[in-house]
Amino acid sequence: MICPRTGSFGGLLALSIKMKSPRFLLTFGLILLLLGWILPFLMVLKIVPSTFFLNFFSWGASVGGLFLGMIGLAMLTTIKRR
Repeated sequence: MICPRTGSFGGLLALSIKMKSPRFLLTFGLILLLLGWILPFLMVLKIVPSTFFLNFFSWGASVGGLFLGMIGLAMLTTIKRR
């Protein structure tokens, strides 16, 4: 249900406030990038079985982490320039 006062979903309000912080975006992007690197490494070592879903999840984590990191850096540089 959408909150009439804020215009957002009730459960996602705290997440949307945190997503405006460049430091949060950078750390979350770094975590996703590391996850996108560690999962294929563990698959190559045959510690984790290589599945179709896990391959695409690690690719998506890597691309998403790169995307969030770039947005966080852009936000950080615009804040620092002011």
